[in-house]
Amino acid sequence: MAVEELEQKVSEIVTKTDLKHIAIIMDGNRRWAKEKGLPSAFGHKKGVDALKKVMYACDDFGVKYLTVYAFSTENWNRKKEEVDFLMDLLGKTLQNELAEMHEHGVVINFIGDISKLSPKLQAILANSVEVTKNNTGVRLQIAFNYGARAEVVHSVKEIAHLVKNGMLNVDEIDEKLISDNLYTKNIPDPDLLIRTGGEMRISNYLLWQIAYSEFFITKTLWPDFDKTSLADAIKEFNFRQRRWGK
Repeated sequence: MAVEELEQKVSEIVTKTDLKHIAIIMDGNRRWAKEKGLPSAFGHKKGVDALKKVMYACDDFGVKYLTVYAFSTENWNRKKEEVDFLMDLLGKTLQNELAEMHEHGVVINFIGDISKLSPKLQAILANSVEVTKNNTGVRLQIAFNYGARAEVVHSVKEIAHLVKNGMLNVDEIDEKLISDNLYTKNIPDPDLLIRTGGEMRISNYLLWQIAYSEFFITKTLWPDFDKTSLADAIKEFNFRQRRWGK
C-alpha cells in the first residue's frame, strides 16, 4: 500500500472516537514458521515484532487499550521445550524492549495467574509494571497463563470470601461486582476482538468481557499482521452498527 493511501486510511480511522479497547487472539506463529520450513521459535519471535507494530499503531489510531492473548492456561500442554522458550521469550522481550516502550508512554499490565510462573520471571513482570505505571500512552494488557473460565472462578471465590466473612450480602451480587473481581477490573470491555490465523473460535479468552464486542476474523497469520492490517480491522469496525441487544 502506498504511503499516501495508508495516511488517508489513518486519517479516516482517527476521527472515530468510540473504539477504546481492542483485544487480540494472536494466532498463527507456529503455522507461519512451518510454512517457511522454520522452527516454531522463529514464528514466536516474529510474533513479538508484530505485537510491537500493532501496539504503536494503536497509539497512532487513538486506541487506548490493547489486550493480547500471549499464553493460555491450556498452553502448558505443549511440549516442554516450547513452553520453556515462551517463558524465556517473554522475560527477554520485556528486558530488551522495556526502555523503548517506557519512552513511548506504554503502560504494561498482566492478566492471568502470574503466581504459577518462576520467581525470576515474576520479578521481571513486576518490574515492567512498576516502571510504566505512571505512563499515559497505550495500556497494554498481556494475558499470560490466562484462561477465562479460571478468571470467572477466581472472581466467584473472591466474592464468596466476602459473603462468608459477612462483608457482603448475597442480594448485593450483580454484574458490576463480578466484573470488579475479574483480572480486568478497571479496564473497559473490548469494543473489538481480532483473531488472526482464520480460526473461528474464542479459545477461552475474555468470555465475560466480550459479551458485546464486535469480532474481526482474518486468515492473516499473526507474524504478518501489521499497521495496515489493524487499519483494515478498525475501518470495518467503523461501519458496524452496535445495537447492544436493542
